[in-house]
Amino acid sequence: MKSQITAYPVRTASLGRSFEQSFDGQQIPEYMADNEPWPLNDKQMRDKGHFGNFVLNTEFTKQPDCGAIYNINHWSIARYDASTDDFCREDFLTFKFSVLIYFGGVTLRDQMIGLAKQAKAASRELAKLTTAEKNACLIAMAEALEGNAESIKTENAKDMAAGAESGLSPAMLDRLKLDDKRIAGMAKGLREVAALPDPVGRILDDRTRPNGLKLQKVSTPIGVVVIIYESRPNVTADAASLCFKSGNATILRGGKEAIHSNQAIARVMLASAKQRLPSFPEQAIQVVQTTDRDAIKELLSLTEYVDLCMPRGGEGLIRAVAECSKVPVIKHYKGVCHVYVDGEADTKMAEEIILNGKVQRPGVCNAIETLLVDKAIAPTFLPAIAQRLTEKKVELRVDEASQKILGATIPNAILKAATEEDWFAEYLDLILAVRVVNGVKEAIDHINHYGSAHSDSIVTRNEKRAKQFLAETDSATVYWNASTRFTDGGEFGMGAEIGISTDKIGARGPMGLEELTTYKWIGIGNGQIRA
Repeated sequence: MKSQITAYPVRTASLGRSFEQSFDGQQIPEYMADNEPWPLNDKQMRDKGHFGNFVLNTEFTKQPDCGAIYNINHWSIARYDASTDDFCREDFLTFKFSVLIYFGGVTLRDQMIGLAKQAKAASRELAKLTTAEKNACLIAMAEALEGNAESIKTENAKDMAAGAESGLSPAMLDRLKLDDKRIAGMAKGLREVAALPDPVGRILDDRTRPNGLKLQKVSTPIGVVVIIYESRPNVTADAASLCFKSGNATILRGGKEAIHSNQAIARVMLASAKQRLPSFPEQAIQVVQTTDRDAIKELLSLTEYVDLCMPRGGEGLIRAVAECSKVPVIKHYKGVCHVYVDGEADTKMAEEIILNGKVQRPGVCNAIETLLVDKAIAPTFLPAIAQRLTEKKVELRVDEASQKILGATIPNAILKAATEEDWFAEYLDLILAVRVVNGVKEAIDHINHYGSAHSDSIVTRNEKRAKQFLAETDSATVYWNASTRFTDGGEFGMGAEIGISTDKIGARGPMGLEELTTYKWIGIGNGQIRA
């Protein structure tokens, strides 16, 4: 059965009024009065049963881009047939004004399938591009971001206004804001990605069997990567550029608070790449247009098209994605990072490592959340480090042994008794849990039980204890006499970072370009057959 078509009028500047038309026995709803904004978002449209795709002119092109207004001179409209997933080839009505068209019966799942299909097709085309072609596109994207800074800031201003109206915190609004410096930073990041070695086509293993069959293990793109993230619109450029350089098509789903900014950045990147390289596949970088949360669930059920999902954001977002996804998810839930100060530590070094790990940037995932101190040095070391932390306004959540030491020696310390929940906590703030332990083994046991397998450090002069800590602590990154703040793709010399993984299968730790590839085996023979 053919679906009902409903047309929604859009006020046109040339007429100065809303365009109205009746057809098929159905009056077009008058949702838009003069000088009023478009009142319906994608979810509201869907709830009303009017959610779907556009048909432009007589080409019957479906585009999963609901919500955009195309200023054209002519619309040619055809019926959508859900049973055949196609448009009837007969025009039954023509509009000569700007009109939004929605096709009833095209579901949110249909939208996501279309998006994923396009990405899969684009990934095949990306595999054909040379390193020089990819780098040229990245440079063009960087130049275009700088050249279109004003239009990007205009779109960002819409998000900022909506965010302020909805009550976003000053910190969240700061993460959302795009200014000239941040746009320049995005462009700089694209140029840095262009300068990195191409991770595709690396020979990872090369062997020749006794029968003369030559085997090579060669790095290849993963395929279609979905990136789900919050707030910061610069992630749009960062993630898209890294996926593109590694030969992957990207579907980007940012937070609703940054929808205009994300779309503007993606449009600029796509247009500039297409202009520089006509063979650039336009669906290589796609932004999910709807803010409907159900889109994530639908998209991550499409295992035949989507190869990987990488969520970036808070623990709540990441857990929600991991729990609903049917495609593989690379993730880290949180960063409960530790520093253990051994009985043979250089205490001055330990103080600097702790201050750097807690105070420099407390709101990042590689900041330390728990300090463990060997009981052999706790009576002298704890008062010294507590005084310095107190000067930096750090609140200490302490165990009973620490309380006895600090309560008598540092009267101005901000002390609270630690609860069981504190040992699991990622504060992302100027708060530090403190515990006295009986040696390296107890420190390791504490970390493996309460930690998040992110980054942990031991400070000691004792090589044997250091090696025990490095071997037995079950974390993605472990340090000896160094700050956990180094767990970062840039600091590791990767040039850029797509995220951090605490998983054990696939990537682990900071993820750069190489971690966005998989591999295939290539066999080269001269007629070998198996006996």
